[in-house]
Amino acid sequence: MTADDSYGRLDDDDYPAYTMGRAAEMLGTTQGFLRDIGEARLIAPLRSEGGHRRYSRYQLRIAARARELVDQSTPTEAACRIIVLEDQLEEAQRINAEYRRAAEAADPPTAA
Repeated sequence: MTADDSYGRLDDDDYPAYTMGRAAEMLGTTQGFLRDIGEARLIAPLRSEGGHRRYSRYQLRIAARARELVDQSTPTEAACRIIVLEDQLEEAQRINAEYRRAAEAADPPTAA
């Protein structure tokens, strides 16, 4: 891998670029919080060759949402469930919109 290939990964939201310590620092939370949401299976950080957790920007956004809910006094397990349900709703709405567009394209409205 060349240096140019490595720099290209910095734009990849799924590239596990952040250590647990750095991720916790960026989120203003503790490493324990990251472990908790990992144990709740909200996020599954990749492991380095040495076994250390590595987080992507996408995972950090999810963790930030969890922290926001926990800061509003939502229990961690409930916050994780809320985020999963929000994600499922968003996906269902996206699929519904695709079906709607496909149906409209197949049967355009007639002029009155």
